This record gives sequence, C-alpha cells and structure tokens, in this order.
Amino acid sequence: MSNILIIRFMAGIKQFNENEALERAMHVFWRQGYGATSMQQLAQATGVLRGSLYHAYGDKQAIFLLAFARYREHYLGMVRQHMQLDDPVAALRAYFAYVISSMSEPVPPLDDTPSSRTRGCLTTKIATDETAMDEPVRNALRDMLEGLADVLEQRLSQPDAKARLTLAPKDAARLLVTFTRGNVVMERIYHGQEELQATAESMIQVLFKRC
Repeated sequence: MSNILIIRFMAGIKQFNENEALERAMHVFWRQGYGATSMQQLAQATGVLRGSLYHAYGDKQAIFLLAFARYREHYLGMVRQHMQLDDPVAALRAYFAYVISSMSEPVPPLDDTPSSRTRGCLTTKIATDETAMDEPVRNALRDMLEGLADVLEQRLSQPDAKARLTLAPKDAARLLVTFTRGNVVMERIYHGQEELQATAESMIQVLFKRC
C-alpha cells in the first residue's frame, strides 16, 4: 500500500509522504507537548502546507492520534521483541534497558540545532498536559499503557516466569508499567541512566524470588 497521501483541491493535486509527515509531527509533539504545538508548527516541521494538513486530517488532534498510533505500534513492538528472551529476568533487564535508553535520547530538534535536553516519554508528557485530556487522546494513552501491560503480562505468565514471581503476572505487569512512569520523572530530574538502571534492578529483585 502506498504511503503517499494525495489531496485534491480545485486548483489541482497536492501530495506528500504521510509516513514521513506523521513521524515529523510526532517529534514536534514530543518536544513541545500537545498544547504548545500549533498547526503552523506542524506544517513547518512536516513541510506540508497548513491548508493541506487541514484538508487531509481536519485538526491537530487527528494528526496527534495518527502520529501516536505509529509511536505505540513501534514502542510495543520493541518491548515485545525484548520480552521474548528465554530467561524472564534477562527479558526484564532488556526491557528496562530499552525504556531507559529511549527516554534518555536527546530531544528531536525542530531545526538543525542540537539539543542537550533528553526527550523523556511521549506518553507521560502528553498525559501530564491538561490541554490534551480530551477523551480521544485519553483513550489513546490508555490503549498504550494497557497494551504495554498486556505485553509484559504475556511474558510473565509463562511457566518459567510465573513460578518465580512474588506477584501474580497481571499485578506484576501493572506494577512495572507504573514503575516506568515514575522512572520518567526521575530521569527528568537526575538525567542519570546509571541511577535508573540501578532502580530497575531493585525492582527486578522485588518481583522475582531468589533461587
């Protein structure tokens, strides 16, 4: 299926690569949050005229929901990949390493100017933005967190993990999701991967019985 979106106007036909446009839009939301992002800024970042964006999607919320859906698919796919490791403890370590690395990357620039800020977590950033809390956005964030919990629970429900857990797999998965949201806040304050990794290791020790 082509990823070229074609918009027809009375004056002719305009087209743009939708995948690239949504990827760039996601970085704008990631950098600035939802409320501080304007359609003009999205147009500048994507290289698509503002009128074309309106004709293609309708409004800013629609663009965010599509961009966030792409982010969710990629993020959960990466978590699922890490959680497939044979040893459940190694799987959780790989999961934490991915999460910490992702949130510790530099903020994607809006231009060619590099940034010293770390980007944190897109889900948490939007969830703490009161201007974003319309029901469609809330549902998208909820689907993301519930999807993450499902991926974690599936792996923790396997016999090799379940027999060693100190909690039921569902409870452990929920705890892990909540824990990683808290880690986002700690990263914003301390900017230290080592501390986050040490805390993650402590969580693993809490969740698994010693052999």
